Amino acid sequence: MKIGYARVSTKDQNLALQRDALEQEGCEMLFEEKISGRSARRPALTEMLDKLRKGDVVVIWKLDRLGRSLRDLVTLVQDIQDKGAGLKSLHDSIDTTTPQGKLTFHLFAALAEFERDIISERTRAGLASARARGRNGGRPKGLSKKAKDKAIIAASLYKEGKTVKEICEHLGFSRSTLYRYLRHEGVKIGSYTRTKTEAS
Repeated sequence: MKIGYARVSTKDQNLALQRDALEQEGCEMLFEEKISGRSARRPALTEMLDKLRKGDVVVIWKLDRLGRSLRDLVTLVQDIQDKGAGLKSLHDSIDTTTPQGKLTFHLFAALAEFERDIISERTRAGLASARARGRNGGRPKGLSKKAKDKAIIAASLYKEGKTVKEICEHLGFSRSTLYRYLRHEGVKIGSYTRTKTEAS
């Protein structure tokens, strides 16, 4: 069975375009939601994954309708494949039910693993550098050691050119928390050249 999943980020946006394309593709069941991709809780997506059976194919309009990041996308596709189902993206020419499509996602998974390794390496280097300077991290009193370490890591990633969005996704906190950590680490916000254009 072909199962469609459609998502828009705000209640003001219309699902009609995605819905029409999924129905034209032959989807017998549709799951829709109006919710930001940044939200960890997406009820329609969770329900769809629960209903998947061996041989089903999840059909989406574009890859960014499904995953919040490359790592998130790879994890979701793995969940789909673990159930014996496949994924087809109409506008990305990706279909994991074909050998070529499977190869594409193996490459995606390798890139996600590489990114994880780079972040881990930078984390270790940042903490080692901070400790070598005798710093325990400039954080408000009362925060846990984990929060202190995240402040040091966040400052290191920010200086290396990671965007606010990327840092928040990797470390799992809000923009306001990131800005507070950067200030306590003595990092002047906006003083480092961004390597990517930051999404609003």
